Amino acid sequence: MSANQANTQGQLVVRRDVKFNGVKVFSATMVADREQLGEKVTAWMAQYRETRKVTDIVITQSSDEAFHCIAITVFYWEDVPSRR
Repeated sequence: MSANQANTQGQLVVRRDVKFNGVKVFSATMVADREQLGEKVTAWMAQYRETRKVTDIVITQSSDEAFHCIAITVFYWEDVPSRR
């Protein structure tokens, strides 16, 4: 089961098969910003395609009486040079 196939009880799902050492969160509440969110994620992924390997993506939507928020959370693995 993928982490982005979230359960409806709000429980944390820990997956031992998904390794990551970085997280990038993109979010938007305004309509125009929400419409461009996918393009922002795609551009970010293209910018770092040589150094970061995306291991999972979770999309979350939340709302209240006035606003709708979309968040796209990208988990990635980045090779870190060893320190000497």
